[in-house]
Amino acid sequence: MPAFLHRRESFFLLVALALGAVAGAVLYLSRPTTLRVAVGPRDRVESHLIQAYADALARAREDIRLEVVPYDDVRDSAAALQGGRADLAVVRPDVRLPENGLTLAVLHDEALVVAAPPDAGIQTFPDLAGKRLGLVAHHGADQPLVASLLAYYALTPAPAGSAPAPADPGGALPAAAGRVVLVPLRASEVTAALAEHRIDAAAVIAAPSAKSAARVVQAVEAASPGHGATIVSIPDGEAIVQRLPELQAVTIAAGTFGGRPKRPDEEVKTVGASYRLMARASLSRDTAAGVTQHLFELRSRLAAVTPTANLMKAPDFDSAAEATSARLPIHPGAVDYYEREQQTFLQRYEDWVYLVAFFGGGLGSAVAWLGQRLAREQRARIDAVLDRLLAILTEARATQDEAALTALSVEIDGLVVDVVRHAREHSTDGRTMSALILAVDAARAAVSDCKRDGGAMRERSGRVLSLHPASGA
Repeated sequence: MPAFLHRRESFFLLVALALGAVAGAVLYLSRPTTLRVAVGPRDRVESHLIQAYADALARAREDIRLEVVPYDDVRDSAAALQGGRADLAVVRPDVRLPENGLTLAVLHDEALVVAAPPDAGIQTFPDLAGKRLGLVAHHGADQPLVASLLAYYALTPAPAGSAPAPADPGGALPAAAGRVVLVPLRASEVTAALAEHRIDAAAVIAAPSAKSAARVVQAVEAASPGHGATIVSIPDGEAIVQRLPELQAVTIAAGTFGGRPKRPDEEVKTVGASYRLMARASLSRDTAAGVTQHLFELRSRLAAVTPTANLMKAPDFDSAAEATSARLPIHPGAVDYYEREQQTFLQRYEDWVYLVAFFGGGLGSAVAWLGQRLAREQRARIDAVLDRLLAILTEARATQDEAALTALSVEIDGLVVDVVRHAREHSTDGRTMSALILAVDAARAAVSDCKRDGGAMRERSGRVLSLHPASGA
């Protein structure tokens, strides 16, 4: 096959390989990032919210996708994040806070809502001393949370089966007892328990706007003579959070439970817990920012599936430094989104661009030098052949020995074979090939001329000798 065809095939092969490499790089960089998110417990609003988020990301063909891994409890989902089995997790910090978890968003706050009949004389949480508190628990950690708050106010939780102290006609325990009897109840049992004086107030840990909180308040109102309810406040929320940083200070807005007049008639301070979407600390800032951005941008779609999406909010912080050093630190990528400081592609990879430009220039110079060096080596081989052909030309003109001329002719043939092989393997410019052809032709002509002239000279010498016979012949 001609050499130029080899060169063309090599060129097309290199172009195809380059295009394939570029296509592979584009495909690799454009493929979505898939993250594992641990969610617990099953079949709660948090799991429905995250599943709706994963579905929305897939439908929108975003650059981030979620693989939802359900767990039986929020404690297990936090353990999955800490154990490296998940990239994201739904976490309730007062239940278990993973050491490597950083907050992306608050999915919703849950407040301790305590409601009591107006005539019970319970206005603030310390007024529960010596009372019976009915607790409508939705999670195993609800009772420990209430117990922690009682301990803060030097109150002792007592089990529901403990023998009560002598009670007054209202059924209350003596205040001097300094203890609070916790009575586990279902929401449907609150009204009857109040009417039968088995409890003095009812409590639930839920989002203030959730139906479960409204049901408990309505049950207390149904058992009250005036159909009213006092929302008990916990005024020392900020101080409590300093001691129990896994809790949240929550404000129940006036009119949260509706009614005319509105209930409560003014905002009430309390504490509670939060359900958070957390990411492992090693998750890149860009990915964390993308997860947070998509979560809030898709809020309207998520709210159509689960109204809990309307309760999502950003964690409270005043500055980036405060956010990353808070009692519940926020992921720097989430901070970038909240402060609108997400980086562009060039800003994100600025250092790499400079490094590639710096080392790429040096690499390009090295490749150019290597190409020149190889070209010189190839040219040196051609030059050696040319020099030898010119030397053969000189040697042929200087000898009349037929054997030497035959050897030179054979050597020329060998040089021609070597040049042809070299030309088939390497690209050679036309000027060099023309010089080689001229040198080969000149060397062969010189050898042929010398062979022909040498024969004619011997013939002439013979004739001369025949004209002068030896004396005495």
